[in-house]
Amino acid sequence: MKLQRNGRSKALAIGAMALVSSLSLAACGSDENNNTSASGSSSGSAPAAAINCGSKPAAIVAAGSTAQGNAIDVWKNNFGSACSGSTINYGGGGSGAGVQQFTQGKVQFAGSDSALKPAEVDATKAICTGGQGINLPLVAGLVSIVYNVDGVDNLVLDGPTTAKIFDSQITKWNDPAIVALNPGAKLPDADIQAVHRTEDSGTTENLTKYFAKVSNGAWSYPAGKAWAGKGGLGANGSAGVAAQVKQVKNSISYAELSFAQTNNLKSAAIATGAAKPVEATAANAATTFAKAKIAGTGSDLALTLDYATKDEGSYPIVLVTYEIVCDKGNKAETLDALKAFLTYTASEAGQKAIGDVGYVPLPKELTDKVNAVIPTLA
Repeated sequence: MKLQRNGRSKALAIGAMALVSSLSLAACGSDENNNTSASGSSSGSAPAAAINCGSKPAAIVAAGSTAQGNAIDVWKNNFGSACSGSTINYGGGGSGAGVQQFTQGKVQFAGSDSALKPAEVDATKAICTGGQGINLPLVAGLVSIVYNVDGVDNLVLDGPTTAKIFDSQITKWNDPAIVALNPGAKLPDADIQAVHRTEDSGTTENLTKYFAKVSNGAWSYPAGKAWAGKGGLGANGSAGVAAQVKQVKNSISYAELSFAQTNNLKSAAIATGAAKPVEATAANAATTFAKAKIAGTGSDLALTLDYATKDEGSYPIVLVTYEIVCDKGNKAETLDALKAFLTYTASEAGQKAIGDVGYVPLPKELTDKVNAVIPTLA
């Protein structure tokens, strides 16, 4: 099953852009089966009427991706406020840790910025009795190249140059390669302080997938969750790298747009081969997601993303966080609440709510597919 690049793709792109343009609207909706009411209209919140709580409240435990941390905070607060007796306890730790805890049966779902690999799917069969783990794309975002350089407000980078910076092949801000991309900019004769994730991270994997596609061999390592580049400073989690960049002069790192916005960090525009460099915005990421293809089979909705896009206004370094659940073999005592929570996250109200905090609402054609899978979980 694929998202076709024909008339449907054009309509999908329009729909994605429409979602992004409406991020400032308050989430709305109704559901006759909502069991509990709640009030409040703070930013990122959804009316209780938009949330169907299910009939069996439960405490859901989950872990994984820090990239979706801000999204989960919005969702769990809205869901918990609307649904008395149901709670979402989400621990970060990174995508690798989340998948590991899922395969050990410690959590009801895991958040991962990369889809399960075949060996990981096999490992899930031990805890998904009669089934296996599947990937449900629910949080879309972009990997922002964040930097802190005095006097530089509109930095432009490309794939090969960025890869060389993060592998300590380029070590000065006034290196000729950076100067060539930024004519007229006052780049200092200062050492670059590159910051990377220390734990296994899906964000790292998406960045290195981008390097693998566009660095022209400058990045010589396999794409993966574990950092392989030479040198640099290490920090834990998306919040950790963002905090480092905010504190350390002449630094650069990679983090989701949500964390760049929260920390008031500048984001580099990316020269992709399009007519002009592409800014790190939700609208430009939405253009890329509108052309994503489904690589999974059956109820698995893993996506293929085009990191090498040269389309106008299409930001290349994007990521999807998957909520990994069992298609069969979920715990009976938490299944109803789990399905209710996932249904809310995939709803228009749920996607708009996280759009308010720097994420990219998924195209409706994709959320429709997610919403078709959720009721089948058993």
